[in-house]
Amino acid sequence: MRKQDILENQAKYSYLSIGTNLGNKKFNIEKTKFLLNQNNIKIIKISNIYETFASPNFNDPKFFNLIVKVKTYKNPIELFKIIKSIEKLLGRKKSPKNSPRICDIDIIDYNGIKFKNSYLQIPHPKMKDREFVLIPLMEVCSNWIYPRSKLKISSIINKICKNTLRSIKIV
Repeated sequence: MRKQDILENQAKYSYLSIGTNLGNKKFNIEKTKFLLNQNNIKIIKISNIYETFASPNFNDPKFFNLIVKVKTYKNPIELFKIIKSIEKLLGRKKSPKNSPRICDIDIIDYNGIKFKNSYLQIPHPKMKDREFVLIPLMEVCSNWIYPRSKLKISSIINKICKNTLRSIKIV
């Protein structure tokens, strides 16, 4: 019988990126936040919502993107399974890469660890090149450090950002 490590019962903090570019985007975001909380993933802090062009097809509907800081007792794989089930519950279908979608949730960071298996990599492998992730992440955690390079988020932003984001107010 394996003795349970005390650290396994401690809360972990994670940063999740939420994006949507189909349907009622405001509703999709609110429903996503509600379902995270329903799954014992407690939202601690939320960035502003940013509107961004779809990529690589700029003719697709624009995205609403934000970052949420969450507290969870789930391990990275359990968290991943929950967010994929939330995407499906909200109506996300299997589709070609970069297709429009009702809900897209990515684990950007999980407790500052580096993790990789066949379907999950933490930190998210493309996050450091995505303005729509970095700007809201800095809003939520201005002292965040990229676990792979140990660079501060401000340094990463200064290298890549083109100021193409537009913050939006949702009433």
